Amino acid sequence: MISNTRKDTQTVTSNGQRVAPLISGVVIQPAVTHLDERGTLCEILSPDRPPHPAPLISVYQFTIRPGKIKGWHVHHLHDDRIFISQGHVKVVLCDDRPGSPTYRMVNEIYRSELDRTLMVIPAYVFHAHQNIGSNDALFISMPTRPYQHDDPDVHRLPIDTDQIPYKFDNPQGW
Repeated sequence: MISNTRKDTQTVTSNGQRVAPLISGVVIQPAVTHLDERGTLCEILSPDRPPHPAPLISVYQFTIRPGKIKGWHVHHLHDDRIFISQGHVKVVLCDDRPGSPTYRMVNEIYRSELDRTLMVIPAYVFHAHQNIGSNDALFISMPTRPYQHDDPDVHRLPIDTDQIPYKFDNPQGW
């Protein structure tokens, strides 16, 4: 009898909810996609159920190529609201807010077009997105502050930094 096996630990409840705690202020709001013979319709953001109190002031789209990573970066002046529209990604977050109850906590979250969500990432929470699929991943971003071209609110660390307690397998990012 083989005895050196490792038993899986619970990652989700029987209804699919993650059991690991989220970093304080992070919100993952499900989106419903409606399908008929013509195609699909997915509601990304609705005033009936806002995931964040800030008004919608800026919207842009970005992609990540297969195997690539965008991150580590953090914002000081705004929160991110990022919707996954297409693809399969791993998002890693690290709370860098000394007064936060989840200070230095790391979250590893998988997101996919199979279960579209809008994620709120608070200011001072480092984040990186890795495309783990075989096609471009497509996102819609709705930050709580418009991008300032002359003074960007983007602060970066190298993907292999020792300042964040997480290591990507085969990192191909910045």
